[in-house]
Amino acid sequence: MTTLGIIGAGHIGSQVARAALANGYQVVIANSRGPETLSALIEELGPRARAATAAEAAAAGDVVVVTVPFKAYASIPVEPLAGKVVIDTNNYYWERDGRVPALDEGRATVSGLLQEHLPQSRVAKGFNHIMAKDITTGGAPAGTPGRRALATSSDFEDAAAVVARLYDEFGFDTVNVGPLDESWRVERDQPAYVVPQTRDELVANLARAERPAAAA
Repeated sequence: MTTLGIIGAGHIGSQVARAALANGYQVVIANSRGPETLSALIEELGPRARAATAAEAAAAGDVVVVTVPFKAYASIPVEPLAGKVVIDTNNYYWERDGRVPALDEGRATVSGLLQEHLPQSRVAKGFNHIMAKDITTGGAPAGTPGRRALATSSDFEDAAAVVARLYDEFGFDTVNVGPLDESWRVERDQPAYVVPQTRDELVANLARAERPAAAA
Protein backbone atom coordinates (compact mmCIF):
# COMPACT_ATOMS: atom_id res chain seq x y z
CA MET A 1 0.00 0.00 0.00
CA THR A 2 1.35 3.39 -0.98
CA THR A 3 -1.79 5.54 -1.34
CA LEU A 4 -4.39 5.98 1.37
CA GLY A 5 -7.76 7.26 0.20
CA ILE A 6 -9.73 9.11 2.86
CA ILE A 7 -13.43 9.88 2.50
CA GLY A 8 -14.16 12.46 5.15
CA ALA A 9 -11.83 15.32 6.03
CA GLY A 10 -13.03 16.09 9.54
CA HIS A 11 -11.12 15.61 12.78
CA ILE A 12 -10.42 11.89 12.35
CA GLY A 13 -9.81 12.01 8.59
CA SER A 14 -7.37 14.88 8.75
CA GLN A 15 -5.45 13.29 11.62
CA VAL A 16 -5.22 9.94 9.85
CA ALA A 17 -3.93 11.86 6.83
CA ARG A 18 -1.22 13.53 8.91
CA ALA A 19 -0.14 10.24 10.46
CA ALA A 20 -0.12 8.48 7.09
CA LEU A 21 1.99 11.20 5.48
CA ALA A 22 4.43 11.04 8.39
CA ASN A 23 4.86 7.36 7.60
CA GLY A 24 5.57 7.80 3.90
CA TYR A 25 2.13 7.32 2.33
CA GLN A 26 0.47 9.33 -0.39
CA VAL A 27 -2.96 10.66 0.61
CA VAL A 28 -6.01 11.45 -1.50
CA ILE A 29 -8.70 13.04 0.67
CA ALA A 30 -12.30 14.05 0.05
CA ASN A 31 -15.14 15.72 1.88
CA SER A 32 -18.83 16.29 1.16
CA ARG A 33 -18.37 19.89 0.01
CA GLY A 34 -15.94 19.40 -2.85
CA PRO A 35 -12.15 19.36 -3.26
CA GLU A 36 -11.94 23.12 -3.72
CA THR A 37 -12.90 23.54 -0.05
CA LEU A 38 -9.84 21.57 1.10
CA SER A 39 -7.15 23.94 -0.18
CA ALA A 40 -6.01 25.06 3.29
CA LEU A 41 -5.72 21.47 4.53
CA ILE A 42 -3.82 20.36 1.42
CA GLU A 43 -1.44 23.30 1.76
CA GLU A 44 -0.72 22.17 5.31
CA LEU A 45 -0.38 18.49 4.42
CA GLY A 46 2.08 19.09 1.62
CA PRO A 47 2.88 17.74 -1.85
CA ARG A 48 2.10 14.07 -1.16
CA ALA A 49 -1.55 14.92 -0.45
CA ARG A 50 -4.25 16.00 -2.86
CA ALA A 51 -7.94 16.78 -2.63
CA ALA A 52 -10.51 14.88 -4.66
CA THR A 53 -14.14 13.87 -4.83
CA ALA A 54 -15.27 10.88 -2.78
CA ALA A 55 -15.36 8.70 -5.89
CA GLU A 56 -11.86 9.82 -6.87
CA ALA A 57 -10.46 9.15 -3.40
CA ALA A 58 -12.12 5.73 -3.44
CA ALA A 59 -10.58 4.92 -6.80
CA ALA A 60 -7.12 6.27 -5.97
CA GLY A 61 -6.60 4.58 -2.63
CA ASP A 62 -4.92 1.21 -2.33
CA VAL A 63 -6.76 1.19 1.00
CA VAL A 64 -9.59 3.62 1.78
CA VAL A 65 -10.65 5.09 5.11
CA VAL A 66 -14.34 5.97 5.47
CA THR A 67 -14.74 8.60 8.16
CA VAL A 68 -18.09 10.30 7.64
CA PRO A 69 -21.03 10.65 10.04
CA PHE A 70 -22.80 7.31 10.28
CA LYS A 71 -26.01 8.77 8.82
CA ALA A 72 -24.11 9.38 5.56
CA TYR A 73 -22.68 5.88 5.11
CA ALA A 74 -25.09 4.99 2.30
CA SER A 75 -23.60 7.83 0.23
CA ILE A 76 -20.20 6.12 0.07
CA PRO A 77 -19.44 5.14 -3.55
CA VAL A 78 -19.68 1.41 -4.07
CA GLU A 79 -18.13 0.55 -7.42
CA PRO A 80 -14.69 2.21 -6.99
CA LEU A 81 -14.25 0.41 -3.65
CA ALA A 82 -14.89 -3.06 -5.07
CA GLY A 83 -12.09 -5.46 -4.14
CA LYS A 84 -10.50 -3.02 -1.67
CA VAL A 85 -9.93 -2.93 2.06
CA VAL A 86 -12.10 -0.21 3.59
CA ILE A 87 -11.37 1.03 7.12
CA ASP A 88 -14.49 2.25 8.88
CA THR A 89 -14.07 4.79 11.70
CA ASN A 90 -17.80 5.35 12.17
CA ASN A 91 -19.73 5.47 15.42
CA TYR A 92 -23.48 5.69 15.91
CA TYR A 93 -24.69 8.80 17.70
CA TRP A 94 -28.48 8.67 17.61
CA GLU A 95 -28.68 12.34 18.54
CA ARG A 96 -26.93 13.19 15.25
CA ASP A 97 -27.81 10.22 13.05
CA GLY A 98 -31.41 9.57 14.03
CA ARG A 99 -32.64 6.37 15.63
CA VAL A 100 -31.69 3.10 13.96
CA PRO A 101 -33.65 0.29 15.65
CA ALA A 102 -31.30 -2.45 14.41
CA LEU A 103 -28.43 -0.75 16.25
CA ASP A 104 -30.47 0.25 19.31
CA GLU A 105 -31.63 -3.34 19.72
CA GLY A 106 -28.28 -5.02 19.07
CA ARG A 107 -29.34 -6.65 15.79
CA ALA A 108 -26.63 -4.97 13.68
CA THR A 109 -23.33 -3.15 13.97
CA VAL A 110 -22.19 0.12 12.43
CA SER A 111 -19.41 -1.48 10.41
CA GLY A 112 -21.59 -4.45 9.54
CA LEU A 113 -24.05 -2.07 7.86
CA LEU A 114 -21.22 -0.50 5.88
CA GLN A 115 -20.10 -3.99 4.84
CA GLU A 116 -23.62 -4.67 3.57
CA HIS A 117 -23.47 -1.40 1.60
CA LEU A 118 -20.08 -2.41 0.15
CA PRO A 119 -20.58 -6.12 -0.60
CA GLN A 120 -17.51 -6.38 -2.83
CA SER A 121 -15.20 -4.63 -0.35
CA ARG A 122 -13.49 -5.93 2.79
CA VAL A 123 -14.48 -3.68 5.67
CA ALA A 124 -12.50 -3.42 8.89
CA LYS A 125 -13.25 -1.31 11.95
CA GLY A 126 -10.47 1.10 12.87
CA PHE A 127 -9.68 4.40 14.61
CA ASN A 128 -13.20 4.63 16.04
CA HIS A 129 -12.39 4.60 19.75
CA ILE A 130 -9.62 7.17 19.99
CA MET A 131 -9.82 10.95 20.21
CA ALA A 132 -8.69 12.49 16.94
CA LYS A 133 -5.83 14.45 18.48
CA ASP A 134 -4.38 11.26 19.98
CA ILE A 135 -3.87 9.66 16.56
CA THR A 136 -0.78 11.81 15.99
CA THR A 137 0.30 12.28 19.61
CA GLY A 138 -0.61 9.09 21.51
CA GLY A 139 1.60 6.57 19.77
CA ALA A 140 4.91 5.07 20.85
CA PRO A 141 7.51 2.73 19.31
CA ALA A 142 6.78 -0.99 19.41
CA GLY A 143 7.84 -2.54 22.71
CA THR A 144 7.45 0.67 24.71
CA PRO A 145 6.08 -0.18 28.18
CA GLY A 146 2.47 0.93 28.47
CA ARG A 147 2.07 1.35 24.71
CA ARG A 148 -1.51 2.23 23.86
CA ALA A 149 -3.62 -0.37 22.07
CA LEU A 150 -6.47 0.02 19.60
CA ALA A 151 -9.01 -2.50 18.39
CA THR A 152 -9.95 -3.69 14.94
CA SER A 153 -12.64 -6.03 13.69
CA SER A 154 -13.34 -7.58 10.31
CA ASP A 155 -14.81 -10.58 8.57
CA PHE A 156 -11.58 -10.70 6.52
CA GLU A 157 -8.19 -11.49 8.03
CA ASP A 158 -6.27 -9.45 5.47
CA ALA A 159 -8.38 -6.37 6.18
CA ALA A 160 -7.75 -6.64 9.91
CA ALA A 161 -4.06 -7.07 9.15
CA VAL A 162 -4.02 -3.82 7.17
CA VAL A 163 -5.44 -1.96 10.16
CA ALA A 164 -2.92 -3.61 12.47
CA ARG A 165 -0.09 -2.52 10.19
CA LEU A 166 -1.29 1.08 10.21
CA TYR A 167 -1.74 1.01 13.97
CA ASP A 168 1.81 -0.23 14.46
CA GLU A 169 3.24 2.38 12.10
CA PHE A 170 1.28 5.11 13.88
CA GLY A 171 2.53 3.85 17.26
CA PHE A 172 -0.18 1.57 18.65
CA ASP A 173 -0.60 -2.08 19.56
CA THR A 174 -3.57 -3.98 18.10
CA VAL A 175 -6.29 -6.16 19.57
CA ASN A 176 -8.37 -8.01 16.98
CA VAL A 177 -11.94 -8.25 18.25
CA GLY A 178 -12.92 -10.80 15.62
CA PRO A 179 -15.71 -10.57 13.03
CA LEU A 180 -17.83 -7.46 12.51
CA ASP A 181 -20.61 -9.03 14.58
CA GLU A 182 -18.35 -8.38 17.58
CA SER A 183 -17.36 -4.81 16.65
CA TRP A 184 -20.04 -3.37 18.95
CA ARG A 185 -17.68 -4.12 21.85
CA VAL A 186 -15.53 -1.10 20.96
CA GLU A 187 -18.29 1.38 20.19
CA ARG A 188 -19.92 4.22 22.09
CA ASP A 189 -20.80 3.71 25.77
CA GLN A 190 -18.70 0.55 26.04
CA PRO A 191 -15.76 0.28 28.49
CA ALA A 192 -13.15 0.38 25.71
CA TYR A 193 -14.50 3.52 24.05
CA VAL A 194 -12.14 6.53 23.91
CA VAL A 195 -10.06 5.31 26.86
CA PRO A 196 -6.25 5.19 26.73
CA GLN A 197 -5.43 1.56 27.46
CA THR A 198 -2.71 -1.02 27.00
CA ARG A 199 -3.28 -4.26 25.12
CA ASP A 200 -4.15 -6.17 28.31
CA GLU A 201 -6.45 -3.40 29.51
CA LEU A 202 -8.20 -3.29 26.13
CA VAL A 203 -8.74 -7.05 26.17
CA ALA A 204 -10.27 -6.75 29.64
CA ASN A 205 -12.49 -3.83 28.61
CA LEU A 206 -13.73 -5.69 25.55
CA ALA A 207 -14.72 -8.62 27.75
CA ARG A 208 -16.69 -6.29 30.02
CA ALA A 209 -18.80 -4.91 27.18
CA GLU A 210 -22.57 -5.39 27.39
CA ARG A 211 -24.81 -5.27 24.34
CA PRO A 212 -28.45 -4.15 24.27
CA ALA A 213 -30.76 -7.10 23.95
CA ALA A 214 -32.35 -7.58 20.54
CA ALA A 215 -36.10 -7.18 20.43
CA ALA A 216 -38.02 -10.44 20.36
